[in-house]
Amino acid sequence: MVQVVEKKWRDKVLLVSAGPPSLVQILFLLVPLGMLLVLTFQTIEFYQLTWTWNLDTWNDVFSKTYYWKTLGNTLMMGAICVVLSYLIGFPVAYALATRFKAFENHIKVLMIFAFLTDIVLKTYGWVIILDKEGLVNWAFHSLGLVPASWENGLVFTPIATMGAMVYNLVPFMIFTIYLSVINVDRDLLNAAYDCGASKLRAFWEVTLPLCRPGIWAGLLLVFILSLGVFIEEKVPGGGKAPMMGSLVHQTFGTRVNWPLGAALTVVLMIVAIGLIFAFTRLYRVDRYRVP
Repeated sequence: MVQVVEKKWRDKVLLVSAGPPSLVQILFLLVPLGMLLVLTFQTIEFYQLTWTWNLDTWNDVFSKTYYWKTLGNTLMMGAICVVLSYLIGFPVAYALATRFKAFENHIKVLMIFAFLTDIVLKTYGWVIILDKEGLVNWAFHSLGLVPASWENGLVFTPIATMGAMVYNLVPFMIFTIYLSVINVDRDLLNAAYDCGASKLRAFWEVTLPLCRPGIWAGLLLVFILSLGVFIEEKVPGGGKAPMMGSLVHQTFGTRVNWPLGAALTVVLMIVAIGLIFAFTRLYRVDRYRVP
């Protein structure tokens, strides 16, 4: 029988082992977040930060509906990106893990290459593809299926923004699901087949539940990353569907309004953390529900 040893924080060994990681978290996470929060109570005068300690920035944030419309659009675009990334990523990951075992090493190299490729280069490539003289517009013209609104191509439209977002973020979905699928015990599937289950039923009742942690991780990862995109919205999207990432980037960089940029960042973080907490809470309830 295995004896469980309860460790307490008074244990010197535990303090020594947990000390360095805790110090790193405090210095590089909690301290910057605290500085970001403090910055929201300051003001900018003649492009210079003034330590005034007031609520002017927060009054500006809560009084202008433009910021909240941008936040709503960001959450909507993020949700759509998550759904599309899952619909594309799961079949690809499942096929790579089960049908192309002989090319497993090549597949991993291609996945790593997708992460290492510069995101700016990949995003600018979409401008060429979706431009008026691009491949997509040429294909639709050849089929005679071009609506009047597409005469100048799909570039500088919300569709272009979404396409670039999915293209840049779907590798994260594929990679997390791929790791879950390859770790599924084949003996469990063979046992299901021996019990008379078809391939579809074995997939539905064995493979899919075992892949669920990887699926949830991919969904959360893509959603978090989608909230902070700004290149996709600026370059192929042309700013037609403003998102919080580009708004924060513009506020810090172009407008040099650091308190407002910090406040918008805090709002986005709070909303994102709340949604993620609710999502993980529902996942836990569903995971441990007794039929």
